[in-house]
Amino acid sequence: MPDQQPRVLFVTGQLAEPALRDVVRELAPASGIVAEVAVMKITVAALMKPEWVAKRLDVPDGIDRVILPGYCTGDVRIVEDAAGVPVELGPKDLLDLPEHFGEVSKKTEGYGEYDIEILAEINHAPRLSRDELLESANRMRAHGADLIDFGCVPGEPSDETRDAVMALCDAGHRVSIDTFDTDEVTRAVAAGAELVLSVNSTNVDAAKDWGCEVVAIPDDPGTLGGLDETIEKLSGWNVPFRIDPILEPIGFGFAESLGRYIETRRRYPQAEIMMGVGNLTELTGVDSAGVNVTLIGICQELGIRSILTTEVINWARSSVKEIDLARRLVYHACKKGVLPKHLEEDLILLRDPKLHERGEEALAELASRIRDRNFRIFAERDEIHILNSEGHLRGTDPFDLFEKMKVEDPSHAFYLGYEMAKAVTALTLSKDYRQDQALRWGFLTREEASHLAKKKK
Repeated sequence: MPDQQPRVLFVTGQLAEPALRDVVRELAPASGIVAEVAVMKITVAALMKPEWVAKRLDVPDGIDRVILPGYCTGDVRIVEDAAGVPVELGPKDLLDLPEHFGEVSKKTEGYGEYDIEILAEINHAPRLSRDELLESANRMRAHGADLIDFGCVPGEPSDETRDAVMALCDAGHRVSIDTFDTDEVTRAVAAGAELVLSVNSTNVDAAKDWGCEVVAIPDDPGTLGGLDETIEKLSGWNVPFRIDPILEPIGFGFAESLGRYIETRRRYPQAEIMMGVGNLTELTGVDSAGVNVTLIGICQELGIRSILTTEVINWARSSVKEIDLARRLVYHACKKGVLPKHLEEDLILLRDPKLHERGEEALAELASRIRDRNFRIFAERDEIHILNSEGHLRGTDPFDLFEKMKVEDPSHAFYLGYEMAKAVTALTLSKDYRQDQALRWGFLTREEASHLAKKKK
């Protein structure tokens, strides 16, 4: 005999009832539940408090759990004690109920693993004060960096290198040193640096005395000239190394340089390889997240296990975090054989993964049920919609709409202006607008306190 499906009671207010019934009608069979709806005698569900619900909610026999609206903040155990069944908060937007009930699919099992190492370069590091250096290193590590690359200033060897590297190591950072000056390398390695960027025929002879791993690069990146000879020497001295064929900027041999990574992997199937992505992210005038994901995807497929990045120019200032998220995404896609979509919403910054649109009929139905003057704002299909008991305003110009709203209270006017600014932004970028909630910007989202919640206190 099959197990009986759990019965779930969804609690809502009068305005949201039609929309909730539409959602649970599809949700129930997909989630394997029997859904029932309890409509409280209150217009807006967000204004409910657990104490109020506990006194008025009638839970039918046989209900297994109760779902309250996400805005019903407070101690839900009060409702649980009164109902005698488990009670939980649902999402703030009832359109998110399917995700709330979704089980982790096999597509996302084990998500979050990775095998690519991030080297985060601090440019012109010797010129920074010790506090500035440690602040940058700590931030990069918090965002996912595995090694802090101490970027020296070409032609300006610094007496501060040894003490600065030692300070980084003392703070718990793994450190690489980025310079061709052999004396500077010697001081840095003595202070704890574990990797040297980079060596070719000009300085490879010194590498046998450093006692650490190095990055081997070609003398001529365009032809990989000199690379085999450098690798032969390092191998003969048992110096550990990884290879960087050098990624070139777009317009200066980018496509051919990608081919050289493939050729390097062919020549050295077991070697560790590194890619420095700054020539793309720093030298291409476009938001860096998509560039980083694409490059990390190439690295994952080629078995390139270390990435060097930097965060100098403003459009690439979050590259370390982007690569940290990207390495998890592409590892999962390659290992599970799934497309890298619907897995990592934190990398979708400009637009949203999906839009929740009520549609004309639902908005009209909602407008007909509103009995108070509080404004509800929606942004759909290139228009802002303003609903309250006095009507349904719609248009594309927030100034024109605001004039028709006839709001006199300054604080309320400020709130509505702020919300309409968010609504216009959402329409401009095809984002999902939800009144009294922050727009979503992936991992860059700045959460905001609910104005509605403040009024309820």
